[in-house]
Amino acid sequence: MPVLDEERHLRASVRHILEQEYAGELEVVIALGPSTDRTDQIAAELTGEDPRVRTVPNPTGRTPAGLNAAIKASRHPVVVRVDGHGMLSPDYIATAVRLLDETGAANVGGIMHAEGENAWERAVAAAMTARIGVGNAVFHTGGAAGRAETVYLGVFRRSVLEEQDGYNEEFIRAQDWELNFRIRGAGGLVWFSPELRVSYRPRPSVRALAKQYRNYGRWRHVVARYHSGSINLRYLAPPVALCAIAAGLVVGVAGFPWALVVPGGYLAAITAGSVPAGRGLRAGERARIPVALATMHMSWGWGFLTSPRSLARRVRASGRTTSALAAD
Repeated sequence: MPVLDEERHLRASVRHILEQEYAGELEVVIALGPSTDRTDQIAAELTGEDPRVRTVPNPTGRTPAGLNAAIKASRHPVVVRVDGHGMLSPDYIATAVRLLDETGAANVGGIMHAEGENAWERAVAAAMTARIGVGNAVFHTGGAAGRAETVYLGVFRRSVLEEQDGYNEEFIRAQDWELNFRIRGAGGLVWFSPELRVSYRPRPSVRALAKQYRNYGRWRHVVARYHSGSINLRYLAPPVALCAIAAGLVVGVAGFPWALVVPGGYLAAITAGSVPAGRGLRAGERARIPVALATMHMSWGWGFLTSPRSLARRVRASGRTTSALAAD
């Protein structure tokens, strides 16, 4: 579990792990980034309360570096990735271990079930679980069990992680997608199952959500440049939409009002799409869904379009000549 500034959810997240309905041994390894809140204090309390909980330092604060440090410090043949703001369902680990055995998969994962704690977060959660928000990504929207390009978080065979030298630490974001691409390239099976469910807490503000999705778009472009052939139409939709909307606004303001049909059509689409997405929510929460959708789409598209080639060149230059999981 890599954590950085997770005082709000860390204790609950660890509790959901320790209370798993699993007959085997469990250990929780928390990789501590340079937090500015009470995360370190809470982690210290957790280690004092339960000997199954340990911490390791992650001075860079980067997620993949923290993951590799925690994996290296762990000792069991199955590795479960958890985030500091994710809540595992009670049978998550037992189900994942069973699925690894049944499918022979290298990595199994399930649904990223977004759940908010206030009006804005519930609106974001609705956007993140709707096709109009995230396309056909089954780990967001659900679907039948089967092969997948990637899965949320992941439950891995340790041997596979060691064969792949762990996460590529140059990928500050999109490290899951990049690792799963390598696993599939080596012949490993990545398996999605709706039986696996993790409750996820969305970003608490428009600004935080925009930053999150801008980074998603930026680093997904790095993956596309680093691994040729890894892009698909779903990832191109946000940058294409952003360009079309921007062009429509510019041409419309320049005296050709017909061009405004593009941004107007987009606004109408996300407003209409918010109706089924917001079913069961209060009026104020439903009204925020179009804002969440536009923030996600436009930020992802902007991040993808402005992703500098230097990021991909830096990843290539890193070479990954030594294993991040090698013993000292």
